[in-house]
Amino acid sequence: MPVLPGAEPYRHEGGEVGVLLCHGFTGSPQSLRPWAEHLAERGLTVSLPLLPGHGTRWQDMQITGWQDWYAEVDRELRALTERCAEVFVFGLSMGGALALRLAARHGDAVRGVVVVNPANKMHDKAAPALPVARFLVPSTKGIVSDIAKPGSAEIGYDRVPLHAAHSLRRFFRLVDAELPQVTQPLLVLHSPQDHVVPPADSARVLSRVSSTDVTEILLEQSYHVATLDYDADRIFAESLAFIGRLAPSAGKEGTATGG
Repeated sequence: MPVLPGAEPYRHEGGEVGVLLCHGFTGSPQSLRPWAEHLAERGLTVSLPLLPGHGTRWQDMQITGWQDWYAEVDRELRALTERCAEVFVFGLSMGGALALRLAARHGDAVRGVVVVNPANKMHDKAAPALPVARFLVPSTKGIVSDIAKPGSAEIGYDRVPLHAAHSLRRFFRLVDAELPQVTQPLLVLHSPQDHVVPPADSARVLSRVSSTDVTEILLEQSYHVATLDYDADRIFAESLAFIGRLAPSAGKEGTATGG
């Protein structure tokens, strides 16, 4: 299946400091594209992959699971560490969980972590029924485009495939158990008004990581997809300042490429 227009992956060859960005469940790189381009314009090397099963049609996601999504960002991180002296991992929603697991598993290869509305648990009351329900009902209503800003929209699926949702639930449990292994500097930006991931998930992340350099910022004007919302510029600025503090060499010129 062809990739939805606007949902393509994005890469930029910049300087010696790299950033890997991880998009969310049923979403696409489009939700993080402005963030990635902002970093690229400042001379950073950037990788924003399209996760398997995403960016085409929701049926394609039915045959993928967390192992596929994590393997993709793991490969991208390894490629960045070969290319760059220092690498940061960023993520939105499920992408935040992916970023945190990368930090837990790769240790010093990850210089710092930035997560926006990181997902940690499936809170839907029907979630415990997923092991059985996924064989009876293929999908449920979608979760994309929770954005306060008028005219801003997220490219993603209007349905949630339940086989994938079941896998995601298992992944959250796995990541939660690994959070104490996260020791890197951490920036958590989250929205008090989030209709997809409650603030409790960010609180859980903050309470379980072992990082000592931790910053929490509230995104008061935005909903879940804050990277496309009113607080987007603040996310971009705060994350760039975070990189600048930890990797002062950041910011050499390069050229951007899509696809």
